[in-house]
Amino acid sequence: MNMKRNKWRMIFDIARTELQTLFFSPIAWLTLVIFVVQASMTFSGVFGTYVERFNLGYRPVNLTQGIFSSYRGLYNAILPYLFYYFPLLTMSLMSRELSSGSIKLLYSSPVNNIQIIFGKFLSMMIYALAFIGILFVFIIFGACTIENFDIGLALAGVLGIYLLICSYAAIGLFMSSLTSYQIIAALGTLSILFVLNMVGGLWQDVEWVRDITWWLSISGRANEFISGLICSEDVLYFVFVTGLFLSLSILRLNAIRQKKSWRKAWSGYVLAFLFTFALGYITSRPKVMFFYDATYLKVNTLTPNSQKIVEQMKGGLTITTYVNILDDLFYLGQPSSVNADFQNFKKYWRFKPEIKMKYVYYYDRGYSPSLDRLFPNLTDRERMLELAPRYNMDSTDFKTPEEMKQIIDLSGEYNRFVRVLERESGEKTFLRVFNDPLLMPFESEISVAFKRLVMDMPWVGFVTGHGERDMDQIGDRGYNLFAQNKLFRHSLPNQGFDVTKVTLDKDISDNINIIVIADMHSPLSETEMRHLKNYIARGGNLFIAGEPTRQDAMNPIVEQFGVTFMPGRLVKESEHYDPDMIFSLPRPAPWKLSYPFGYLFRRFIPMPTCVGLDYSLAPEKGFEVTTLFTSDTLKTWNEVETINFIDEPVVLNPAVGEKEDIYATGIALAREMNGREQRIIILGDADCISNAEHSIKRKGIPAYNYAVITGSFFWLSDGVAPFDVRRPKAVDNKVSVGMEGMGIVKIAFLWIFPILLLGIGILIWIRRKGR
Repeated sequence: MNMKRNKWRMIFDIARTELQTLFFSPIAWLTLVIFVVQASMTFSGVFGTYVERFNLGYRPVNLTQGIFSSYRGLYNAILPYLFYYFPLLTMSLMSRELSSGSIKLLYSSPVNNIQIIFGKFLSMMIYALAFIGILFVFIIFGACTIENFDIGLALAGVLGIYLLICSYAAIGLFMSSLTSYQIIAALGTLSILFVLNMVGGLWQDVEWVRDITWWLSISGRANEFISGLICSEDVLYFVFVTGLFLSLSILRLNAIRQKKSWRKAWSGYVLAFLFTFALGYITSRPKVMFFYDATYLKVNTLTPNSQKIVEQMKGGLTITTYVNILDDLFYLGQPSSVNADFQNFKKYWRFKPEIKMKYVYYYDRGYSPSLDRLFPNLTDRERMLELAPRYNMDSTDFKTPEEMKQIIDLSGEYNRFVRVLERESGEKTFLRVFNDPLLMPFESEISVAFKRLVMDMPWVGFVTGHGERDMDQIGDRGYNLFAQNKLFRHSLPNQGFDVTKVTLDKDISDNINIIVIADMHSPLSETEMRHLKNYIARGGNLFIAGEPTRQDAMNPIVEQFGVTFMPGRLVKESEHYDPDMIFSLPRPAPWKLSYPFGYLFRRFIPMPTCVGLDYSLAPEKGFEVTTLFTSDTLKTWNEVETINFIDEPVVLNPAVGEKEDIYATGIALAREMNGREQRIIILGDADCISNAEHSIKRKGIPAYNYAVITGSFFWLSDGVAPFDVRRPKAVDNKVSVGMEGMGIVKIAFLWIFPILLLGIGILIWIRRKGR
């Protein structure tokens, strides 16, 4: 027992001696002062920005994340500085002993190599607490000034930074044990850190090597801690890397002390590396990984709705990614990107670690204007043969179009980057990337694909046969973009709906949950109306959109709900737009009806050629009416005389019933029907959800017409789709510091704090010199 106590006491004695040497040197204090200045500048700048916004009337949210963990936040700003501090701080740990000869005194004393290395490393662990103590000053200040401060997020970030510092210290200690020259030790440490930051990108196209180099990379290892997520893989990485370099340091001292041959010494180093890699590989497998989300809102974790879907998916799941080398998006799934691509599903691994990832490479004609310009006269195979060596791949790695046809036909997916999710029980679905700057699917799109594997999704039928807006048409007036465009993130198929065309010459199938009737040109026949009424009688939901001059065809449909498309069209005088361009405003009530309508807050819904809605008789039909959208001002009226709205001016004429007012342009109806709630949405304009209105930009008009679709169909599908991935609102959204107080804060952090620390260092240095 006494021997064990003496061993630990020897370690503490070495650590204490090293700390005395460190704190009696100016470099330790100078490093701390510089760190305080850099951290204070970052913190004061970011915190001051939020104080300024708050005092201007804005209400920023997620203040803890914004100040500490965002891209410009405190933690991310200080990480690069640590990269340069610790080579300077650790360069003398063993080099000083080797150059001065004091290492011989240690060897002659009753102390072993393990105690020497552990004592030196313990001193750096304790010194690292000084950096953490500085960060705690900012954390305590944030906790005192930010309402509902997210302490878990802040502390998780500090833990990651401390583990990173300890790894830096272990690496520096090892390099210091290799040479008696301190500058060489510092440069060697910088070199090792540089290699560890870059190694994650090396040999990623070699299957049996990529996992080793990816795991070995230290780059970004602290990022998940900073975001508030503590992952066992990252914790153990720091433990193993620290242990590896401490072991190498001990082996190095053993080699010197026992005068081992270079072969024996290197065999020990190699065994240490192999043992560490083996542990790292095992602990990085999804099945043995553990997570703790320290954030208040659990922002690093799947939403509860997503978790429920994953729980329902029993058995195995394989995600097969099909990657076409002739597609512009080939880089997303090329072999060197595989490990990075895995991270897109890391949240799902946590709850379903048995997910398997497969990659199938092929060539076929895809959309690639760049290849058309580069190889205008080559066949598809010749293009593949030209490109394969550029990606360090063999031509035999790619399946031919004929081979792919036997596996799966991807022509309907335009032969572009796509995934197929397949359950062990056989259910399949596609998961796509999209034609927008973000490309990759979010949790909402991934989870809705998972949802397709465990339940039937709603079917939407687009009524045809009377000149209605066509779901296949790609022109300005068509509905292809939102109805079935596979590359559009907000299209119905990508948000969880199945779509089809329906005609009313027969009864609507029982599988159809929602029908769309938009801009019908001619009235329904008696037979067609009977089939429509049968659908309505069974409680089917409807989405109806009218247009001017279509009232005769559309009113027989909506009048059975107590609604009328008013004659004429809505107009208002405008300096910049045609008079029949109506910019509708969302009302407050829809936000409670369907959460996507909330995205329309402070936005307009442009409605070219819009008809007003009269729903005065709807309550008599048993409907509860919710006004969704209305014209934006009282200066709007229902024009019934003017026909040429381009060349003729519009003039209000009360004599013919024209009246300035606020008119309803969109309503929602609900009533009990056959034991369920029947839901109907009626819009006075069919253009607002057309292809053109999803892409057109009007200066000074903030519009978000996607939310009209997502909000409407979320409500019409009883919340089944689009997938709801909402989280509770952030609560750390208020600071108690004003503009005057911020001035004092900046003086305290930028001047008083560093000067106080510098004064303590000078005082200790003077006392040391006096002794």
